[in-house]
Amino acid sequence: MPEGQVRDLNKRLFGHLLPWGRRVNLRDRTLILFPAIDLKDGQCVRLKLGEMSEATVFNDDPAAQAAQFERQGFKYLHIVDLNGAFAGKPVNGAAVEAILKAIKMPAQLGGGIRDLATIETWLEKGIRRVILGTVAVRDPALVKEACKRFPGRVAVGIDAKGGKVAVEGWAETSQLSAIDLAKRFEDAGVSAIIYTDIDRDGVLKGLNLPSTVELARSTRIPVIASGGLASMADIKALLKPEYRMLEGAITGRALYDGRINPQEALALLEAA
Repeated sequence: MPEGQVRDLNKRLFGHLLPWGRRVNLRDRTLILFPAIDLKDGQCVRLKLGEMSEATVFNDDPAAQAAQFERQGFKYLHIVDLNGAFAGKPVNGAAVEAILKAIKMPAQLGGGIRDLATIETWLEKGIRRVILGTVAVRDPALVKEACKRFPGRVAVGIDAKGGKVAVEGWAETSQLSAIDLAKRFEDAGVSAIIYTDIDRDGVLKGLNLPSTVELARSTRIPVIASGGLASMADIKALLKPEYRMLEGAITGRALYDGRINPQEALALLEAA
């Protein structure tokens, strides 16, 4: 599907929230801040450097957490099925469904989504956009087929460790660079790339904006930054002219432990 048609479809799906196209005037759109809910064993957790053994539980009721994010003013939710990413199939399905019942805001979901049937199932259940990670490396043809079948509702998750793309819940590292992987899908109709620097994820080192922007400049696909967002300083950095090409950023641990004030952060982005 041509880029313009994908953009128009996304506007119908998400209204004013997601101005996907890179041609949108930067002054006319708000950078999106996505609160993250990472699911492990039915609980809302944050990992350290992607290690399942380094999980901190922040809420044992993910649906309640999602509802709290919505009350705080967030307009879009990012969900990851961590167990599913390792198992290669959905594991925390009950928790995801409970979240969907608790909120009205659109949600995107990644983790363990490896076939067309699973993609279709989640979209039918109310997920607005699925995120494909491991399968983007293992079976790029499937990603392209998914984009054709479900235009505007497929994103690619690119998780990099030492500059190389990691798969299978970050347990394995490929020899593929993030830019090389992004170029595979340049004209496939992918609605967004979620780029995570694993070496910063969950340790509050700050976003790796230079690498994220390098990726964004290499593709026409909108890019969302993830991994390491640590403070309001990172929010302010996102508003610098050189980083305004990014579509948004995902926040996790810094939001849970109070390093980021939701109202202050969202007000800052709206004002910009």
